[in-house]
Amino acid sequence: MALSRRTLFKTGIAAGAALSVPSILRAQTQPGLDRTVRMVKSSDLRVFDPIWTATNITADHGAAIYDTLFSVDAKFMPQPQMVSRWELSDDKKTYTFKLRDGLGWHDGTPVTASDCVASIRRWGQVAPGGQLLMERASDISKKDEKTFTISLKDPLGILIDLLADLTPPCLFIMREKDASHPASEQVTTKIGSGPFKFNEALAKPGASITYDRNERYVPRREPSDGLAGGKIVKVDRVVWDVIADQQTAMAALQAGEIDYFESPPADLYSLIESDPNLALQVLDQAGWDALVRINLLQPPFDNVKARQAVLHLIDQEAFMRAMYPDPKYVDVVTSIFGKNTLVSNGENTGWYKKGGDPEKAKELFKQAGYAGQKVVILDPTDWHEADNASQLLAAALQKIGVNAELAPMDWGGVTTRRANKGPVENGGWSMFITSEMDFSLGNPLTDPLLTANGDKAWYGWPNNDDYEALRHKWADVETLEERKALARKMQALWWDFVGDVRLGKYISPIARRKSLTGIIGVPAIVPMWNMQKAPA
Repeated sequence: MALSRRTLFKTGIAAGAALSVPSILRAQTQPGLDRTVRMVKSSDLRVFDPIWTATNITADHGAAIYDTLFSVDAKFMPQPQMVSRWELSDDKKTYTFKLRDGLGWHDGTPVTASDCVASIRRWGQVAPGGQLLMERASDISKKDEKTFTISLKDPLGILIDLLADLTPPCLFIMREKDASHPASEQVTTKIGSGPFKFNEALAKPGASITYDRNERYVPRREPSDGLAGGKIVKVDRVVWDVIADQQTAMAALQAGEIDYFESPPADLYSLIESDPNLALQVLDQAGWDALVRINLLQPPFDNVKARQAVLHLIDQEAFMRAMYPDPKYVDVVTSIFGKNTLVSNGENTGWYKKGGDPEKAKELFKQAGYAGQKVVILDPTDWHEADNASQLLAAALQKIGVNAELAPMDWGGVTTRRANKGPVENGGWSMFITSEMDFSLGNPLTDPLLTANGDKAWYGWPNNDDYEALRHKWADVETLEERKALARKMQALWWDFVGDVRLGKYISPIARRKSLTGIIGVPAIVPMWNMQKAPA
């Protein structure tokens, strides 16, 4: 009789879980070091510039070492963070911001208004909300060392919301010398003004990275509230260990070698819940929408019929089973605005069919003139759920005669290669699977996945002028009903030109030792302040 994965895992634990943990990890873990937290994140951190990429693990890194002008509280309302106070002129076109006392860079120099101006301008090159701000701004300039202004051509009532938005790439404030780099060029230095400092001496690419408490950080006096309020660091050090094998990571968690595992295997949730020392915790109650990004610049998906074919091909229920077997954690999603946002709707969703429609997909590829061009799917092997889905996607395409092949790599490799706009024979790509917060998809002004402005759009680079004209109206409508009406028109266009394809919605709990508490649960960011570790 073949052993199931669960039985095999239990047998391995019974035989001695510590033997599954890499020796370097065992050697570094000493009894009594209770103010050091060890975490295994969802992937290896390859890109350290949180403006250059919208990857969530880079946003978590950004939240640790950088600070923000504003942050959102637990009710998603913007609150001042680096800003001590701000004023709006009578004509509602000039905002004046004053920085609070005690802000300093990790290199010992003070944070200045010039740093903020440069950071806003760089963020404005790539973030949808920042691009909107730069279009509406007549000037962004330093007034004195601690004061800067944003002057607008016309009033923009959502300006503070844009500055505080938590959808990556977030507005993390960098030193002027770093923020002066174009957003298309990665900043490699890791000096911020946030509550943690990056420990260069202990950085071991591909193995672990280390953050130390910034002893000179001055938190706000308000209580911690979501990502707002006082960022109180209650541990001395946080180590992100890279353990690609999920069983090894689970063994390390159960043995107490690590404290936090961001992506536990879905088929082991019940095992985690039955362990008196472990807990499952959902940090983002709204969940995530899985999707396929398609390269609209290269054949065959430069033809809209080929993109529509993929839309009809997808069997959402099958993809969700492949990613998260427990049905209580998954659902279908047919709105580009997410499953449960205020503007989710059912406009132009006649393509959805339970089980998908392979014959319709095959016919649409034929109409597109598909002639056997290679379709390369970037396959993140260290994100196991997306790896399963990538294999299912390749198989579904091959079954209807598409020359699809997987390009296996870790998620860090995906985040690098997806920037290549060239053909597949020159290192380009055709498709990759990613996910986005369901909550974030309720705002097309700030979510990169909801843009269709060509070269300025997110990876895949969809381009539709009519859709973009509607998206730009979002900033000026005032009522929810007006936004719902806009959302319906935008979605009708999106599912015609197919900016991407949705695979379903899932909730992904983290696993932790019960001795680790105080983890703040908000969409997008997993902050490391506020958490604490009980003595062993």
